[in-house]
Formats: sequence, structure tokens, C-alpha cells
Amino acid sequence: MSLLELTKSGLYCPQADVYIDPWRPVEMAICTHAHSDHARWGMKHYLAHHDSAEVMKLRLGADLSLETLGYGEKLVINGVQISLYPAGHIPGSAQIRLEYGGKIAVVSGDYKVEDDGLSEAFEPVRCHEFVSECTFGLPIYKWESQSEIFNQINSWWKENATAGRNSVLFAYSLGKAQRIIQNLDQEIGEVYVHGAIWNTNQALIRNGIELRDVKLVTADLPKSAYQGALIIAPPASMNTPWMKKFTPYQTGICSGWMAVRGSRRRRAADRGFILSDHADWEGLISAIEATEAEKVYLTHGNTASFGRFLKEEKGLDALELKTLFGEEDES
Repeated sequence: MSLLELTKSGLYCPQADVYIDPWRPVEMAICTHAHSDHARWGMKHYLAHHDSAEVMKLRLGADLSLETLGYGEKLVINGVQISLYPAGHIPGSAQIRLEYGGKIAVVSGDYKVEDDGLSEAFEPVRCHEFVSECTFGLPIYKWESQSEIFNQINSWWKENATAGRNSVLFAYSLGKAQRIIQNLDQEIGEVYVHGAIWNTNQALIRNGIELRDVKLVTADLPKSAYQGALIIAPPASMNTPWMKKFTPYQTGICSGWMAVRGSRRRRAADRGFILSDHADWEGLISAIEATEAEKVYLTHGNTASFGRFLKEEKGLDALELKTLFGEEDES
């Protein structure tokens, strides 16, 4: 007996009559986290972790029909015990654990195994069925420690400030931007953020998440205010008129894709920093092995090659799932 099936609306648990991260409107959606490829508009009711509440309201509407749980809390629907466990991806990200008739399934959503000091650290959950992303499911993806990456970012910022240049760093507005803010050396200069990041920060703060103070980029600030500053902006603002106020500047981009040769040049950034909110190759393998799952379902990413590896090298029953995940967070 499987607790999960893939339908045209998304992953479905028929025993509980609930969907996990559905992409079409349904009666009840359990959301692993608040990125828009996992928490979509149009569901009648939502269930998510407490720390996702304010961001989901910001993105999907203040009148959202939303119920929240803490990590480890249990909710029973039609005899199915539902609980949430940390995924380590962004604040409020959760793995969804379903238990029914002696069987346990876990839908992990997106996850990373390094503790970033902001999100609740990833917690392996033993189960019979495990649904895993594999965005970076190739051996070429091996992350350096977070501390090393932030040493690189701070050194780049300091070098720019010393040379009279401003630093514009592109990072996704939910999760990665806040992770960067928490790890910058603010002795170097002021930190400013784009409005999309500012609004996300305020939502997270309303949820009780502590973030360091930053300043909002506004139209009335003089150009001199940004001298030697680091400005964090979403990737969509790259090469737009919004950037003119920071001249002279250098640009950097934070993404796991920076591990691929040529990615920085294709995105027209001066520097690339390999910083991802997803697990790398070894992280995926360690997370999957820790579940002791009998069957592994693979979603967005290198599903075919990673699935072959799990079958041939690890002896696991691995299946690909064609989903609509992986569209938003720049990884």
C-alpha cells in the first residue's frame, strides 16, 4: 500500500484526501514551504508550518484560509497522522510526514543538510516512502562550507568598498537573502535591500524570526548614501533601470548554479558565489540513506541520472516523478 500517488493536481494522499504542494486548485493543500512553486494561489484551505504563515499571507492574500503546525505537532485527518519536520531549506520549510496503517511516507519538499543558522536544521525522518528533490543530483555539485562562502562575499564587498565601488548582490528574496543578511560583516558598510526583500523580511519578523537590521532602498535617498554599501536584490532586478542609482558598482550572484563553468558569464555578473539552499550531491545521498526508506521518489532536478545511481550503486527502489516544482528560487 502506498500513501502517495501523483495526480494531475499534484502529490495526493487518498487516505487523508489531501494534496502536498499541489499545482492546481484543490480543497486542502499541505505546503512544505512558501516558495511559489510549492505554495500556489487558489487552494481552498492550506496547512503549513507556523514560520511560513506571514510570508504565505503576504504572497497569497491576508484572508488566506490557513492552519499552521509546529515541528513535531500531530494532526489526524481520516485516520492519517500528519506531522511536520525541519527541512533546513528556508525559514518555515518542512518535511511532511504521513502515517497510516503502519506505513510512513515523507515528502521533503526542498531541503539542505547544512545548518544555516537561520532555518531550523534538517532532521532525517525514518519512513517507508521518501519523496526527494534532486536539483543538484550530480557529483559535480559539492558545496564549500557556508562560512567559507561568506568569507568570500565579505572579502569581495570590502575590496569593492576600498576601491570606491558599491556591491550589488543578487539573491532570491525568500530564504537566501535573509541567510546572507545574517552572515555579512556589517563593519564594512551599510546594507540595503530591494523592496521585495524588505517586505519579506517584515513578514518573517512578524512571525517571530529575528533578523539583523538593514535599510530599504528608496527613491528619495541620495546616491551618496550607497557609497561603499552592499545592496541585496532579487535576480529579476539585474540590468534594470533600478540599478542606475548604485553606480559605480560590481555585481555578484549567489546560486548553486555558479558551480557550473560559465554560469556567471551567462548571467552577466562580475562574481559568482556558490551558495545554495538545496542539498548537494553528498547531502542528497546522506539524507536519503538516513530515512532508511524502501522506496524513493525523485522530483525536480537530475531525476534520471540520480535515480540510476540510487538503483545501481545503492540498491534502492527509485522512481522519477514529473512535477512542476523547481520554478522559483534560483537554487
